[in-house]
Amino acid sequence: MLMRRNAIIILMCIELMLNAVNLLMVTFSKMHNNADAQIFVFFIMVVAAAEVSIGLSIIVLMYRKVHSIDVNILNRLKN
Repeated sequence: MLMRRNAIIILMCIELMLNAVNLLMVTFSKMHNNADAQIFVFFIMVVAAAEVSIGLSIIVLMYRKVHSIDVNILNRLKN
């Protein structure tokens, strides 16, 4: 069975994982009355925003080259 992996779905999953970690860190920070984790969450959000902008630009370039956003096609571009 051939599974199609969409690049946009992969980026959305990474963002979902980062947001889950952010929520967990803010909750524990609030529970222990320590603001250090909340500052760290801000830096994670900055990195996530940069990752989205770079990832979407790579997806746009990939779509222009092969007219698909299927990640399995990238293996064919190695040759």
